[in-house]
Amino acid sequence: MSVLLIEAFYGGSHKQLMDLLQEELQDDCVLCTLPAKKWHWKARTAALYFMQTVPTSTNYRILFASSVLNLAELAALRPDLGKLKKVLYFHENQLVYPVQKCQERDFQYGYNQILSCLVADVVVFNSAFNMESFLTSIGKFMKLIPDHRPKDLEKIIRPKCQVLYFPVRFPDVSRFMPEHKLAHLEKVMGVRRNGDAHQLEARQKSGALMKTRDTHCESGLCEAQPGPCTTQQEGLPSPRTAPARGATSDVSESTNPCQEEDNQHLTFNLTNILSGRDCQQRPLHVAWPHRWEHDKDPETFFKVLLKLKEKDLPFHVSVLGEAFTEIPDIFSEAKKALGSSVLHWGYLPSKDDYFQALCMADVVISTAKHEFFGVAMVEAVYCGCYPLCPKALVYPEIFPAEYLYSTPEQLFKRLQNFCKRPDIGETAGFSWAALGGKFRSLLAAEPREDL
Repeated sequence: MSVLLIEAFYGGSHKQLMDLLQEELQDDCVLCTLPAKKWHWKARTAALYFMQTVPTSTNYRILFASSVLNLAELAALRPDLGKLKKVLYFHENQLVYPVQKCQERDFQYGYNQILSCLVADVVVFNSAFNMESFLTSIGKFMKLIPDHRPKDLEKIIRPKCQVLYFPVRFPDVSRFMPEHKLAHLEKVMGVRRNGDAHQLEARQKSGALMKTRDTHCESGLCEAQPGPCTTQQEGLPSPRTAPARGATSDVSESTNPCQEEDNQHLTFNLTNILSGRDCQQRPLHVAWPHRWEHDKDPETFFKVLLKLKEKDLPFHVSVLGEAFTEIPDIFSEAKKALGSSVLHWGYLPSKDDYFQALCMADVVISTAKHEFFGVAMVEAVYCGCYPLCPKALVYPEIFPAEYLYSTPEQLFKRLQNFCKRPDIGETAGFSWAALGGKFRSLLAAEPREDL
């Protein structure tokens, strides 16, 4: 086992990434984790726990950890681990993470992440927004120190940084697709129906939800550039020009961005998708698959839905996110107020159940105040949902402009007048098939003489 995987908050996307890496690396890795509870305590004390529990081995060559861990502390407490090639992965950063009202930002969490970057050999971010918001905030953040402030930390850290998007293992969801979606997909995409099994021939593309960008990032590991906002990113085709790819039942294995076929321009119209015997009766189905926490701004989401309800507009809603110890009051209040409009309420631990719920939805909405990538939104688009996202955070990096809104009022109007479905985005560029080789390169290292 040459790769040591450490996750101090083993839940959500953190768990998803570690499980995927462990599955791919198999016997060449060992995974050490702490449960996804009491995040603040894990960030403060995980290094001490792992000092005592990570087994000693002369076979380790790579240490891969998320930024919840204070890597500087662990490297000091375990000199044997400090000698390894240390890769730090940022799912989120604490320099711009939103805090609740009347609550001061805890300096220690951001400070820990800066220290971790300084001792890491490679610092990886799941989006350019995540990377730039972190790097460009270091100077201002360090000014909180009353005197004797360290200097030029951004210049020291930036050369180590690169963007590597979160890899998603996309399953075959065609069996979950409702008839009205399958009928439309058959018309505009090409869906082969084999008896009772529905196979989506062109469900997966080699494109992504990214706007086309000029790039020289041939290796796929996109390094940070000397100045802000100059990050070289992976060249991913536009949704409108993404080359079509036939998909087999195992989507994650079949997607190959190097194979190109004829370009296909897909036009999705909500009226067509809802067409059928129950076209007039079936209400719009809205999904909200996010954590039940304040930074996802559930207040805005439910305020918009309640406004729709006040105007007697028919809709269904599925609230699918995961709840933790403290649940904002708005959830119980909204469930009662929405009444019969609620189709599903609560976390679905089964991935099949989760993807089936997304396949049944028409629109997926984000109202997040904080998002550095957004796995749930990418998964929902893969399941055929039309995304509506804030024109802020990482979303302009991921989604074209037609999927973005600037204010809650715009979101309300988009839902109120929802009748058209423009070119849907592609998600294959975020699949493990597209990104797996880059992660393998990241976790490869030559033996070091000082080990």
